[in-house]
Amino acid sequence: MIQYSKKLKLITKPGGDSDLPFIRVALPVMDEPDLLPRILQCISFQSYSGFKLYVCVNQPDSWWNDPEKAAACENNAASLELLYGWKGNEIAVQDHSSKGKGWTGKRRGVGWARKTLMDYIDAEANPDDILISLDADTVFSKDYFRSVALNFKSHPEAVALSVPYFHKTVPDVSASRAMLRYEIYMRYYFLNLVRIDSPYAFTALGSAMALPVWAYRAIGGMTPKLSGEDFYFLQKLRKFGPVLLWNEEIVYPEARFSDRVFFGTGPAMIKGATGDWLSYPIYPAELFDEILKTYLLIPEFYLKSIPTTIVNFMATTSKEPDPISSLRKNHTDLEHFTRAFHEKFDGLRLLQFLKSSHEKSQTTDEENLVEFLRRFYPGEEFVKSGFDLTNLSFNESTLSELEKIRGFLFEKEMQVRATLVPELPGQLPL
Repeated sequence: MIQYSKKLKLITKPGGDSDLPFIRVALPVMDEPDLLPRILQCISFQSYSGFKLYVCVNQPDSWWNDPEKAAACENNAASLELLYGWKGNEIAVQDHSSKGKGWTGKRRGVGWARKTLMDYIDAEANPDDILISLDADTVFSKDYFRSVALNFKSHPEAVALSVPYFHKTVPDVSASRAMLRYEIYMRYYFLNLVRIDSPYAFTALGSAMALPVWAYRAIGGMTPKLSGEDFYFLQKLRKFGPVLLWNEEIVYPEARFSDRVFFGTGPAMIKGATGDWLSYPIYPAELFDEILKTYLLIPEFYLKSIPTTIVNFMATTSKEPDPISSLRKNHTDLEHFTRAFHEKFDGLRLLQFLKSSHEKSQTTDEENLVEFLRRFYPGEEFVKSGFDLTNLSFNESTLSELEKIRGFLFEKEMQVRATLVPELPGQLPL
């Protein structure tokens, strides 16, 4: 496991934990009795004592009548037994898995579990308390909670923290290959968003988020989703204020095939293991360039409408012949106009543009990645290392070769995250 910790001069520890915010930890659990002891151990070993753990063991209530889900029901019962008998720190257990207590109707999935936990925390927390979101497959150092508390103490204006992450490889070669491919996609996507100065340059992982309770209340809480709730949640927070991208300690989710959600790491790995990466392509860097060109024209948009690829896309999705004119009518200064533009062409619309444009692309994922590396890191050790980029293949390259690419992108991402801390990410007025 890579251990990454960079001492940040900007963050200075106040005089004792009493000066730091209280932490509320939200942990949804579903069919994970084998992972639960490990994360409970991570929590019990924390050097920071000012926290309380909240766990929601959850499943659809209909599983009790489904023979194929019998094992999952038993596993959730075992998780409850373990939690009720835990002798560690203060804990609040929510049982949404026992017969008659599980999810019904549209209220199901990890999105509901996370929202249920956060709403419960909101009801008893103080505004300045910090909410940390975790998943059962994640591990972290003994100083993780303290690092988060220090981070928000140093940045009281931040509405959220997108915690750096690093997936662990596992003995299963197929799982590790799929994980590396997915993580390369995520880091490539992040680095390109930072490159074009997008306000939505963050990574949304349910196991790698934190936020102050006051921010949770200000945005009206989490909107429940069957999946992808972390992305929509962070986007909602980003529209409200700045999201931190650096933290001194990082989290280590596990690479595993999982169908508990509809998209994310687990489902991506399942599809990817069959060769299906259509939902997670390496988009051509030129598509990000098109977005940048439009960003740079925002001051001119304030004066007049200019047709660009992005503006045309916005017109199609919004069904407005001129999506810019309405922004001009409703916002009388450039700062508010710029903010409104980024709220309209947000992280979701940006991703939709990339997906729709990529369908017309003739280049492969490998070609797009190689072009990106050669274009933006021509003098870096990776390019000079002797690794033959022309023969890169996500299916055929060795795990060590894919690990090398992942490691390179990880280091570049961490360098970028660290440089964004002093001024806070998102200097665009959003």
